Amino acid sequence: MYREFFGLQSKPFELTSDSRSLFLSETHRQGLATLKYGVVSNSGFLLLTGGVGTGKTTLINALVTELKDSHYLCLLSNPILEVADFYRYFAAKLGLRYDGVKSHFLLMLSQLLEKCLVTNRKVLLIIDEAHALPYDLFEEIRFLENVSSEQKNILSIFLVGQPELLGRLAEERLRAVRQRVGIRFHLEPLTSADVLAYINYRLMVAGRDTSLGDLFTDKAVEYIHRATGGVPRVINVVCDNAMLTAYSRGQRQIDHTIIQECVKQMYIPGDENVLEPIPEQSFWEKWLWPLIVCAAVLEILAVWLAVHCGLVDYIVGLFK
Repeated sequence: MYREFFGLQSKPFELTSDSRSLFLSETHRQGLATLKYGVVSNSGFLLLTGGVGTGKTTLINALVTELKDSHYLCLLSNPILEVADFYRYFAAKLGLRYDGVKSHFLLMLSQLLEKCLVTNRKVLLIIDEAHALPYDLFEEIRFLENVSSEQKNILSIFLVGQPELLGRLAEERLRAVRQRVGIRFHLEPLTSADVLAYINYRLMVAGRDTSLGDLFTDKAVEYIHRATGGVPRVINVVCDNAMLTAYSRGQRQIDHTIIQECVKQMYIPGDENVLEPIPEQSFWEKWLWPLIVCAAVLEILAVWLAVHCGLVDYIVGLFK
């Protein structure tokens, strides 16, 4: 709707992940490097955590795209499965068959791992939303790692989830899983500088001509960072709504007032962890510094007048 108005070829702030619009901040670069290291290392379990919308799934998709067909890969995005369904899904992704008998599947898996050892390939089991894993699946996955350890850890298991995953692994019943985690990384939100770079990058990928100037003012970007906490998914939502609002008003630049208005409209009470409302500025917050500057200018002006109009000499003469 607003693409032509802002000089864009595509929507810059789509919620769905796209490899073309992949922006790697410092924390995302480290996270992706950690995932790549988990592929080549023999550490067994890898743990990647991060808040909602920080880009965990985006990094996983980037890794999967880069690996292509170089390894056997099973990406499980919905871990809430029965044990039999899990083995059936895992087997299908590896090109194996699960007939309902676990021992048969484990024998075929062991043979595949031996084959991978010769061909220098790995088997990767990546579980997204791992904080939602049922306890019985945690146990089955730990058992799979035991089988893999007999083949020099050809099977690598990536547990990717929200920070609640750390709390679950801290439980006594999951101690055996926790002790097998060899690599761990936590994905942080974007910094203020990252938010500016992220917005500009997404606009560039969408075809925005830099000669048109900044679409978002510096203060607008500051408000976006404050409201979203640096979470990319929420940034996308706020920016998309802000562009729609600006388009409806015929404004070709988005300032902080539009951001403040959009955040206020989108905010749901009790949802501060997702979108932080930006409070209205008080009188003193808005005018304190301008008043201080005015007072300083008046003081300098008074001194200048006193010196150049002879007032200083007159006052000094009164005390002689």
